[in-house]
Amino acid sequence: MSPAAPGAVTASIALVVNGRAVSLAVPRDAPLLTVLRNDLQLNAPKYGCGLGECGACTVFVDGVEARACVIPVGGVEGRSITTLEGLGKPGELHPVQRAFIEAQAAQCGYCLNGMIMSTVALLKRCPHPTEQQARSALAHNLCRCGAHLEILRAVQRAAELMDKA
Repeated sequence: MSPAAPGAVTASIALVVNGRAVSLAVPRDAPLLTVLRNDLQLNAPKYGCGLGECGACTVFVDGVEARACVIPVGGVEGRSITTLEGLGKPGELHPVQRAFIEAQAAQCGYCLNGMIMSTVALLKRCPHPTEQQARSALAHNLCRCGAHLEILRAVQRAAELMDKA
């Protein structure tokens, strides 16, 4: 359970996470990221900067890209949260996940959650992005490993796979 700060008000918070209704007794001001990782044992969203700047904690809230480290869980009560774990179907990767594997677009893997989630969001609004559009969409996801070229190839491959899906 998320640790409660002294004086924090714990409440029962209802969410839909990856298609599953959950109700948790947590402080309303606990970061969504902390609840996802600690209470629901979801490992894809990562703690990076804690300021919503690096993208490691990216999730979808009602289908919209959001940084889970800066959102209080009480602020998303009753809403639908999708993490990287919820993108595909049981036994079947989402086309973007598959593309990142095929393009070997990872080194340490820390940024991958944000890169993949941002790519999914990009392809929803722009099914055939140019390289510049992909660079722009991923610019706020920090990667220190140097996998940028592979990540850009993965975006293009994901667009191809989404066409076939």
